[in-house]
Amino acid sequence: MKIHKNDMVVVVAGNARGKTGKVLKVYPEKSRIIVEGVNIIKRHSKPSQRNPQGGIVQREAPIHVSNVMLLDPKTNQPTRVGSKLVKDDTTGKKHRMRLARATGETF
Repeated sequence: MKIHKNDMVVVVAGNARGKTGKVLKVYPEKSRIIVEGVNIIKRHSKPSQRNPQGGIVQREAPIHVSNVMLLDPKTNQPTRVGSKLVKDDTTGKKHRMRLARATGETF
């Protein structure tokens, strides 16, 4: 998956189209992510030790990764993501970095 935790993304499809937020959690096996402030659901909870009052709790639900695009760190616009092999000069090892297709910026 090309989207990682703490990335800034914009929703491009669905009810929350146009909203931006930080990725809080990633579920790569299901291709879903939780974005801060997006896809809010209401859960009815019984009284418990953690929540003695009980009641209705609002929280974010996962959305499919195909419905979001990563924000380019340079222009703050949605961009497609590619990858690039970069050689580390000190160790000589190659590692893969993500690449914003619009500007060519690596992150």
